[in-house]
Amino acid sequence: MAITDIPEYAHLTEADVEALGAELDAIRAEVEASRGERDARYLRNTIRFQRGLEFAGRALLFGSTKKSLWWAGAGALGVAKIVENMELGHNVMHGQWDWMNDPEVHSSTWEWDNTDPSAHWKHTHNYIHHKYTNVLGMDDDVGYGLLRVTRDQRWRPFNYGNLVYNTILALAFQYGVAVQHLELGKKRRTPEEREQHKRDVADVLSKIGKQVAKDYLAYPALVSATTGHKVGYVNAYRKAATANALGNVIRNVWSNAVIFCGHFPDGAEKFTKQDIDSESQAEWYLRQMLGSANFDSGFVLAFMSGNLSYQIEHHIFPDLPSNRYAEIAVKVRALCDKYDLPYTSGPFPVQYAKTWRTIAKLSLPDKYLKATADDAPETASERRFKQGLPEGTRLQATIDEQTGTRRGLRSAIAGLRERRRAGRGRRAVVTPLHAARGDDEAAA
Repeated sequence: MAITDIPEYAHLTEADVEALGAELDAIRAEVEASRGERDARYLRNTIRFQRGLEFAGRALLFGSTKKSLWWAGAGALGVAKIVENMELGHNVMHGQWDWMNDPEVHSSTWEWDNTDPSAHWKHTHNYIHHKYTNVLGMDDDVGYGLLRVTRDQRWRPFNYGNLVYNTILALAFQYGVAVQHLELGKKRRTPEEREQHKRDVADVLSKIGKQVAKDYLAYPALVSATTGHKVGYVNAYRKAATANALGNVIRNVWSNAVIFCGHFPDGAEKFTKQDIDSESQAEWYLRQMLGSANFDSGFVLAFMSGNLSYQIEHHIFPDLPSNRYAEIAVKVRALCDKYDLPYTSGPFPVQYAKTWRTIAKLSLPDKYLKATADDAPETASERRFKQGLPEGTRLQATIDEQTGTRRGLRSAIAGLRERRRAGRGRRAVVTPLHAARGDDEAAA
């Protein structure tokens, strides 16, 4: 099952959690106090780069009947759409640049190049997803209502199509995001709810219509009218339209990959509704740290991911400027070392492959899977550490007598891995409690 007692799973006491929260609050205060011209310059340069790249891509498509220019134009448009959606739209709408008091880049005014209306996205993403991150039954991003991504979701024959559904979702990701807010399977019992749903549907259809008109009607028609007398009007129109389509697919697949790498690799935990509504700010911080995953990146990969290669830092501080996440990550890693917490990260191809592996595995009924719901790579619970312990025992970090270092969740996970490698375990774990008492055999 998913985690029901988050501080215990992390092997932290209430005092530990509050101390961790205070240190994260201090990081926030430090960044907020130092925001200034260099951050604003980064944002302005990003906007200029994105708009210049989009202009270049569209200009190239006036020669799209030549294969090289078709590919170049489609590629430039795809990258421009990625930057607009991820480093600009996503982050601006999180309020990361509201402190500048610039109406052009304020969360209340930005409308992104995407089929999902900004107002809808800010509700489903900023509010629902970030407040209830990876909470089963609360966060619709856990499988998007389509994929089985944890063993806590009951298997149905429909799940045999997991791989097919995810492929379609990746190719048409902007449309999947657009319909998410509509909650199409939800029953609406009151006239007010039904009327609001009609308005929401109308908003989505209007935004889709505008995007389709721009990418597949207006611009291809302009290219055709300008160059069609030389290469054929239909041919020029078709080339421009298909290049726009490829640009959208490039953006969709990349966005899907980055977002999935932040939430579905091994180590990005899932949670139950228990105690979520009453959690403190410090406990919310801890849940974000345990429920998110990073991938290793330099400047270019970080920029192209909207700095969501630092998904952990983004979930802790969603409204701090994205260009600061790299420096924040150094401090968050140090806190993970101090409190012996895992910091889930890895190479981008590895993290993405893990998400596909999970999606593939969970397309099958549980009887064909080896690990249990309490100790699976994609989902764990505090029960994985309690085998052999007396009923009611609470997990808690201990201090290593020889080194004086804390032994908590990260040490417990490392101990489990070592036992598996050695072939000595029977799905038992050497917890910090066992290690402190020296009863390794009792744990087995």
